[in-house]
Amino acid sequence: MSTSAIAPEAPYDGSRIAQTLASFRTASGLDLAFGGPVRGDGSAIDITATCGAKGVSLRGLRVVNGEGLGGKTLQTRQPGSVDHYYTARGITHLYDTAVAQEQIQTVAALPILVDRAPRMLIYLASRSRLGLGGVWFDALRPLIRTLEREILIDDEVRNRLSRLAPAPAPSPTDGSAKRDLAERREMAAELSDLAGQVIDPEVRRRLEAMVLRLTAGPGEKRPAQLAPAVRLAAREIDVLRQVALGNSNREAAEALGIVESTVKSYLKSATRKLNANNRVHAVRMAREAGLID
Repeated sequence: MSTSAIAPEAPYDGSRIAQTLASFRTASGLDLAFGGPVRGDGSAIDITATCGAKGVSLRGLRVVNGEGLGGKTLQTRQPGSVDHYYTARGITHLYDTAVAQEQIQTVAALPILVDRAPRMLIYLASRSRLGLGGVWFDALRPLIRTLEREILIDDEVRNRLSRLAPAPAPSPTDGSAKRDLAERREMAAELSDLAGQVIDPEVRRRLEAMVLRLTAGPGEKRPAQLAPAVRLAAREIDVLRQVALGNSNREAAEALGIVESTVKSYLKSATRKLNANNRVHAVRMAREAGLID
């Protein structure tokens, strides 16, 4: 299996950063959002995308640690803001030209931290002078925490996939093939559990797609049709239907009017009855048995 073939985009890569910035712009109520990843050594951040910008002056800008509002935020690892950028004290004005082209007045910089290390910086800006108080920052904390968790999950996925060596086509009795299959199943089970905790539907979809590819790896047979003797309780089927729709455990609980722990319990029992390895595998087997659409 090629790890590069299924490695996901991080929230600051490719098309996903546009979605990330749009979410923050909407939640903040400000005119534009821009940002990008922090370099591995923490020396700078690269602004790779914008949302709501009038031009391209900000795109591609590299903000050095300690310079400007973003560089100061990168250095202190604390959110910061200025309500009149051009006269603000306490920051350098190395990037005034790029900022002026967007007619920005008020700017906030939010560091996204994973294991206390800055991984991404998001700017939110207004073309009017505003006073951004503590309440404004507090309203964005859930979104920041969700993003930090997404990056942590991406890290975990990439780390686990990088440990998978490309799989040759060994005989089914080969000991290394059996160990590889066991490791893939273990990883698939952990990724499946992560998928159940993720709120972002796109992240959850990609995680579940990875689970399917891991469990259908070389040396593993496609699941057979279930024996007629397998029977699931009505609530177990309800939960599997919710998972099949792409819902997280929390969303399934809300849809069914039960608590999240009960969803987990039904899912666990259904997975055991279906002799499945994880939630994604359970849905696939239930479909093959005609228990769900």
